[in-house]
Amino acid sequence: MTILDLGVPSVPGTSDTAADRPSDARLVDRYGRVATDLRVSLTDRCNLRCTYCMPAEGLEWMPTEQALTDDEVVRLVRIAVEHLGVQEIRFTGGEPLLRRGLEDIVAATAALTPKPDMSVTTNGLGLTKRARRLADAGLDRVNVSLDTLRPERFAEITRRDRLGDVLDGLAAARDAGLGPIKINTVLMPGLNDDEAPDLLGWALAEGFELRIIEQMPLDAGHSWQRDRMITAEQILASLQTRFSLRPDPAERGGAPAERFLVDGWERPGGGPARVGVIASVTRPFCGTCDRTRLTADGQVRTCLFARSENDLRSLLRGGGTDAEIAAAWRVAMWGKKPGHGIDDPGFLQPDRPMSAIGG
Repeated sequence: MTILDLGVPSVPGTSDTAADRPSDARLVDRYGRVATDLRVSLTDRCNLRCTYCMPAEGLEWMPTEQALTDDEVVRLVRIAVEHLGVQEIRFTGGEPLLRRGLEDIVAATAALTPKPDMSVTTNGLGLTKRARRLADAGLDRVNVSLDTLRPERFAEITRRDRLGDVLDGLAAARDAGLGPIKINTVLMPGLNDDEAPDLLGWALAEGFELRIIEQMPLDAGHSWQRDRMITAEQILASLQTRFSLRPDPAERGGAPAERFLVDGWERPGGGPARVGVIASVTRPFCGTCDRTRLTADGQVRTCLFARSENDLRSLLRGGGTDAEIAAAWRVAMWGKKPGHGIDDPGFLQPDRPMSAIGG
């Protein structure tokens, strides 16, 4: 797959050196993309053990002293918003609701000017207790990961019997006004690949937006196999056994989800209901990617599949100024590759699994 296949325009006259970077305060790269969406991982820990993410015994967690403090997270987020033009913040994990200071981080981010759009991607456990507090702190919405509606399958996939708690958390998030609520689902062959129409029907009835995600090579065991992945084509074929779908005419921009209108259904409050498919593997959207990522230990990642990182924590703790940190972040993003390279013969998975990178 070439750069043109990914839809990535090259910028004439540029090279791989930071010296050739234009004098643009934003997070630009040499292919004309601008990162305005920041994904912030707050922890690598999780209270589920999803089979496609980590082993039953969990992983070796990051030492506490390596993780950014709440104040350090807030400072880096502030630099991203005030100095680098970031407009959207999503807090992720591991499981971000395991972060005790989450409400304080959200409140501090909400106080920034301009206020960024803020969301959390969570497994939903803990929302019953914290959804209202997060909304009061300024959080806009939540994305909840849920792969099945069947208790026995949920226990098999997550190795925890907690489906009821997730559904209660979704109800609490809706009551707190944290919407639109999006449901993130991964389909796996022989496990839950027959459940797409049921999940969509449930999401439509509840007023949620379902987004089905192709399984990506980000598991801790590096056992992902492309021929064992449910593709976007298969996902859409399954949904269309029960629903009539048509492409959403709205501009997609840098959104990872290819969205479809569901004929005969409306969203709460009016307007057509939608379902999304995130096909990172078979329909890559690298050419419009607008994301930059910050790990829980303060490393900038230019791509979910990047095999290198740029250290901001050392600069932060070494007395670096806001301007110096912003400059280092710009240089990191200037080095972003044109695409994730999954189809390249030499592709290697990142050393870190998804739980340590952040979604």
